[in-house]
Amino acid sequence: MGIYVQYGCGLSCPDGWQNFDASPTLRLQRLPLLGPLFKRGTVFPDQVRYGDILAGLPVGDGTADGAYASHVLEHLSYEDFWTALRNTFRLLKPGGLFRLVVPDLEGRARVYVDKLGRGEADANSWLMRTSLLGEENRRRGAVALLRSALGHNAHLWMWDEPSLAAALRQTGFTDVRRCRFNDSADGAFRLVEEESRFRDTATGLEECAMEARKPGQTGALPKN
Repeated sequence: MGIYVQYGCGLSCPDGWQNFDASPTLRLQRLPLLGPLFKRGTVFPDQVRYGDILAGLPVGDGTADGAYASHVLEHLSYEDFWTALRNTFRLLKPGGLFRLVVPDLEGRARVYVDKLGRGEADANSWLMRTSLLGEENRRRGAVALLRSALGHNAHLWMWDEPSLAAALRQTGFTDVRRCRFNDSADGAFRLVEEESRFRDTATGLEECAMEARKPGQTGALPKN
């Protein structure tokens, strides 16, 4: 098995993959002496390494056979999204595969419009909640602000198939396609993919999963 990289992995750390997460909680839990104080609730497995795709992962350029990001990119600002795509492209070797999953804006928008058509007054609230946009309650107090700072639950930018396909091609990827759970020709992805990530359990909506390949010949990174 070659080099396979998952970033924004959370608690997912399959064998054979290099699993990175940029959570501040992870950094706190790895502190000498003080680390155990932060091991309450969510505790990151030892196999998860700290790594931020925006700063660049500790993986050599052009060395990875595959990269995977599940429900990560929607937590980035629009500007940071492009940085993440460029850094992902950079770490892949020619011919390497990138698979990603994000919440599907189009599916939610269609349900929202359908709810409006049926005269449902809470259609907007449904869309905001299922998209994790906005805030229902203002965070107050030191503890609430600390929890907010340590977490990345909010979605900063939503995507759909057309916008993701265009962004991937603009970054330099080819063979861009909508993909499904475990449909990759590269069996290594079967170790990291979870079916529940490809469909929202609360709404039953299919999420937007994409696959793209770094071209076989290297070249200069396109600018977005």
